[in-house]
Amino acid sequence: MSKERLYIYDTTLRDGQQTQGVQFSTAEKHQIAQALDELGVDYIEGGWPGANPTDSEFFEDKPKLKAHFTAFGMTKRAGRSAENDEVLAGVMNAGTSSVCLVGKSHDFHVETALGITLAENTENIARSIEHIVKAEREALFDAEHFFDGYKANPEYALEAIHAAYTAGARWVVLCDTNGGTLPQEVGDIVRAVIASGIPGDHVAIHTHNDTENAVAGSLAAVDAGARQIQGTLNGLGERCGNANLTTLIATLLLKEPYASQFDIGITREALTGLVKASRLLDDILNRVPHRQAAYVGASAFAHKSGLHASAILKDPSTYEHIDPASVGNARIIPMSNQAGQSNLRRRLTDAGIAVEADNPALGRILEVIKTREAEGYTYDSAQASFELLARQELGELPAFFEVKRYKVTVERRKNKYNEMVSLSEAVVVVKVDGEKKLSVSESLDDTGSDRGPVNALAKALAKDLGRYSEALADMRLVDFKVRITQGGTEAVTRVIIDSEDGEGQRWSTVGVSANIVDASFDALLDAINWKLLRCEAG
Repeated sequence: MSKERLYIYDTTLRDGQQTQGVQFSTAEKHQIAQALDELGVDYIEGGWPGANPTDSEFFEDKPKLKAHFTAFGMTKRAGRSAENDEVLAGVMNAGTSSVCLVGKSHDFHVETALGITLAENTENIARSIEHIVKAEREALFDAEHFFDGYKANPEYALEAIHAAYTAGARWVVLCDTNGGTLPQEVGDIVRAVIASGIPGDHVAIHTHNDTENAVAGSLAAVDAGARQIQGTLNGLGERCGNANLTTLIATLLLKEPYASQFDIGITREALTGLVKASRLLDDILNRVPHRQAAYVGASAFAHKSGLHASAILKDPSTYEHIDPASVGNARIIPMSNQAGQSNLRRRLTDAGIAVEADNPALGRILEVIKTREAEGYTYDSAQASFELLARQELGELPAFFEVKRYKVTVERRKNKYNEMVSLSEAVVVVKVDGEKKLSVSESLDDTGSDRGPVNALAKALAKDLGRYSEALADMRLVDFKVRITQGGTEAVTRVIIDSEDGEGQRWSTVGVSANIVDASFDALLDAINWKLLRCEAG
């Protein structure tokens, strides 16, 4: 039995860029487009040519893609022809094989926002789509506010999209622009659209996540007959975001009835790159990946409860809905004061540490963890620190170097522009292979900006560790989290540092102290020791 084709349309480079605080450079757009193309999406919408310099530059230097590269714009304005509308011309001149034009389908927006008659708006839609078709381009009509428009005036909403379909639109895109339509409503309205004469294989769905229903709404549209899904990588988008294609792609490929019913153009092999694509976008945005994200989150397959971990050891399907490797993710058995020996032994095995069930060190490790977590540590989210602690108790932790002393200072002063600036300076003395080494470093980055005292300490510590320095050359800190635990005079600071190296390894370490610098330095030491441990093992 052949599968029905379902098309994936990505709008990260346009809708995603509407997210508050997000502005892609041209080079970043190329990176994201390449990652999406490697994943295998059918359409990649590049943005709105002429809307801003970055989008214009991106279309002038088009990426080489297997996907349909698409330009976005709006229908012609009233009072002029499609041929003489300079805004529409800018979109057409981008030279893409596919063109998506947004137009109003809600009578309220036509009369209030545009200030024209319903008939004029319908005419604008039809003439604009005809103009694209005459140029032998694939035309998509983005029916803005369609679901709200249908609920307010179904006759006009249908008139607007039928004008586009009759004029030759390959896809009529039904947009839940305000994100307030619930999945059942989406399904009912999509069925009504198909019953009105627009075939499902010409209907696309575009949902927003304002009620946390964008993914569910998209699937409801597919169930009702729509055959194109639009969304963004990681659900990026204005307000609460768009439908999350990261979640939708995995669901469509791995979950029934979709896996058996549809071909989405993305292979199971390509799906193993889903986590990589998701993390690439977060890296570009300088954001910490959402740990609880479905399929791709670092905690998506983390099993903290001792009962769960015990079952996972026998059969992973007891507490996992898919194999983590199918999306490029991995199983994690965190350590915490709720853990039992099942968690502990599994986590030790994952770290390459073989321990017999009757080894008395297991009990010691659990007791140390419980004591330390009572002091403010957390090994649930600091797996690398847990491994170091366990190896210490087992007598398997090499002493790579010894820190003899360190000092950090923070200075506020005026620069040559008479501006007050900060400068941090760190001094670290270590003993490596019997030799003392003193290193000094400032916290300034390549642009001359202060990166803070922890950065200065990290640079000083890694500056001269003798024969270990080369192994640390590709290591960098990617996140730094601080939390005050307890309160009052007993308050302590917990610091968690996330690190990464050139091979794509990520690891988390923890430090706790009443002094934030001490807590940071302890977490930093763990990060470096874990990296050296991995290099030695390799």
